[in-house]
Amino acid sequence: MNITKEQIDDLNAVVKVAITKEDYQDKVDTILKDYKKQANIPGFRKGQVPMGLIKKQYGKAVLVDEVNKLLQDNLNKYLTEEKLDVLGNPLPKQQDSFDWDQEELDFEFELGLAPSFEVPLKTKKAITHYKIVADKKMVTEQVERIQKQYGKLVSKDVVEKTNEVSGKFFNEAEEIDNQTLLELDKLKSKKAIDSLVGKKVGDTVTLKTKGLVKEDHLLGSILGISKEKSEKLNIEVSFTITEINEREPAELNQELFDKLFGKDAVTSEKELRQRIIDDSEKQFEQQADQKLLNDVTEYFIENTKFDLPSGFLTKWIQVTGEKELSEEEATEEYQKSEKGLRYQLIEGKVINENNLQVQFDELKEFAKGFIKSQMAQFGQLDPQEEELDNIAARVLGNQDEVKRLSEQLMSQKLLNLYKEKANLKTKEVTYENFIKEVNG
Repeated sequence: MNITKEQIDDLNAVVKVAITKEDYQDKVDTILKDYKKQANIPGFRKGQVPMGLIKKQYGKAVLVDEVNKLLQDNLNKYLTEEKLDVLGNPLPKQQDSFDWDQEELDFEFELGLAPSFEVPLKTKKAITHYKIVADKKMVTEQVERIQKQYGKLVSKDVVEKTNEVSGKFFNEAEEIDNQTLLELDKLKSKKAIDSLVGKKVGDTVTLKTKGLVKEDHLLGSILGISKEKSEKLNIEVSFTITEINEREPAELNQELFDKLFGKDAVTSEKELRQRIIDDSEKQFEQQADQKLLNDVTEYFIENTKFDLPSGFLTKWIQVTGEKELSEEEATEEYQKSEKGLRYQLIEGKVINENNLQVQFDELKEFAKGFIKSQMAQFGQLDPQEEELDNIAARVLGNQDEVKRLSEQLMSQKLLNLYKEKANLKTKEVTYENFIKEVNG
């Protein structure tokens, strides 16, 4: 067998593979002898079928199968030994009049080669790394939400602007018939609030759905319909009041603090506010880090210039899917995937050049940290190490979970690398202003 490479340009090459009978004949003969021993052909006893008949019936199929195995094994070996960084897989060149009976079988494969490029981590342009702080207004609002959530309900005879009103929405034409709870301070429509204020249990008011609530995505749930349907809705619905309550805020006392954080973990309103700041800013840090990772990714994609073997990749997309695409469909698919492919190459280069690897022990600790945070959300604040080890072992026994956690851990390693080496500028903002800047 002889394998050679013809370089077309920096991004494209053709590999030629020449296979002679000596490369496959012994293997083919051995398989055909086994066929002869097992063949059941009418008119012949088992094992007594003439080899000529065996070759006539099975010879070509066995030959093609063995040659394809040789091609696959030796082509992969050649690519590895020659350290060829290929994109996609080698594509066999079409040969219209191929003769399987010739002494030497010649095959050609097109290769798309990965481009050569550099990724300077010290970016020319400074990239903003946000530090999100919990401001006094946000903390006060969170304290008020806690007091409201843990407060007690006091029944009222007449609706006031601060009340919670239970009732039933109804509209026969739109099949709306839903018992729900309305908090008047979450209503957007002043007309709706005015029509409810002063009403009593048993009264029915007519409300317009458009602009009813401050957060439009909540409309579907209070009407008992899908979010998609609620987004298009602009009708009148009746609302019959069944209950009126005032939520009396909970006192900021030790009983409430213990309920929230465990016994004596917080002992004063000042400590409560600091705990809210600490917990909020820890969550904010995760959002700021994700924003940084996204921004560095976009910067690299926009500023790392290299060509791709687009013609080869378009052809590869065209012929390697579940069904063959037209040239126009393959071109469209390539254009959709090009940005992602560029970042895969950039990320791969950064990982290799900085020797970023995910070791099993690291992955196990990462998984345990993730499990611990999940358990904390359900009130298990101090799980035993043995329990964490057992859960982590089960999680890491699932290959999909291993893949997901490995990707998350690698993202964390990349983030730490960018924090260390990229050109960053820190900007301190409130969460409200961070959201405004992220959304443009």
